[in-house]
Amino acid sequence: MNCHPNWIQIELIKGSRTFTNSCWACLLVCGATGFLLVGLSSCIGEELIPKLSYKQIAFIPQGLVMCFYGIAGLFLGLYLWCTILWNVGSGYNYFDRREGSSSIFRWGFPGKNRRIHIQLLLRDIEAIGLRNQEGFFPSRILYLKVRGQRSIPLTRIGENSTSDYMEEKAAELARFLRVSIEGF
Repeated sequence: MNCHPNWIQIELIKGSRTFTNSCWACLLVCGATGFLLVGLSSCIGEELIPKLSYKQIAFIPQGLVMCFYGIAGLFLGLYLWCTILWNVGSGYNYFDRREGSSSIFRWGFPGKNRRIHIQLLLRDIEAIGLRNQEGFFPSRILYLKVRGQRSIPLTRIGENSTSDYMEEKAAELARFLRVSIEGF
C-alpha cells in the first residue's frame, strides 16, 4: 500500500491489463483462427493454411465442429481483448483519516455503470476481513465489512498472493483504519 502523509493511504489496483491475460488472448485468437481455417479448408476443398493438410478431415462432422470451435474461440478472444483494452477491474482504494472518508473506485465494462465509485465514511467500517480458501485454486480476498451493507472486496479476484502477504496487508490496513480483523 502506498502511504502519502500519515492520514492518507492509497492502493492502486491492477485490472485485467496484465501480461498473462495478453498471452492468453494471443494464444486463444491464434488457436481459434487455426481451427476455423482448417474447418473452412475441409469445406471448400482448398488449403487455406499452407503445408497443413485438410484431406484427413471430413467437413461433416469434424470440419463443422472445428469451424464452431474456431468461431467460439474468436468470440472469447475478442471478449478477452476488450477487457484488456478497457482495463476492467482497475482502480484504487483511498482512505483519508483526516476527512474520515474512504473511496473505492473501479473501472467496469462500458455502459451506464462503467465507473464504479463507492464512497464511505470511516466510522461505518466495522472490520477488515480476510477470506482464505485453500484447495486446487486457492484464493485470498481482502474485504471491508461495512455496517448495514454487504462486504466490499478490496483486492482483485484471482490475485495470487501468499497468505503471509495478505495477512500483512490486512493488518496494515486494520492498523491504519483502527478497526479489527476478521477471518483468520
